[in-house]
Amino acid sequence: MAATYTLGFGRRLINVLVRGGLALGLGEKNTRMLTVAGRKSGKPYSTPVTLVVEDGTEWIVAPYGERQWVKNLRAAGRATLSRGRKRREVTVRELTPEEAIPVIRRYIERVPITAKFWDAKADAPEPEILAEASRHPVFLVE
Repeated sequence: MAATYTLGFGRRLINVLVRGGLALGLGEKNTRMLTVAGRKSGKPYSTPVTLVVEDGTEWIVAPYGERQWVKNLRAAGRATLSRGRKRREVTVRELTPEEAIPVIRRYIERVPITAKFWDAKADAPEPEILAEASRHPVFLVE
């Protein structure tokens, strides 16, 4: 059974370090700071995300499930992705679970640090990956 994400002291510390690195343009090449308006407050909220990038197409995957940033992104349909001094406004479209299958496979394969939050492995049969898609939303960056 996949682990449940909790924002404890260790995760908060890691987030501070990742945020600092991203502000300086450092860290894993596909990691960005996602900033999205709160669906109720309109206040901007930021969280680090690792994009799946392939052939110029980008996807945002929710490895910890439906967190607040996912709900905000779903409601807003747009966000800012930043790294260092580079910022860009993007619009997103949530994929259907069927569309998300290949993206989830790539994410599980490429971001092993999140492995404990997935029940399936990258080479799992399609029905297992489809089950993951219902718990881990995926957004196409348009």
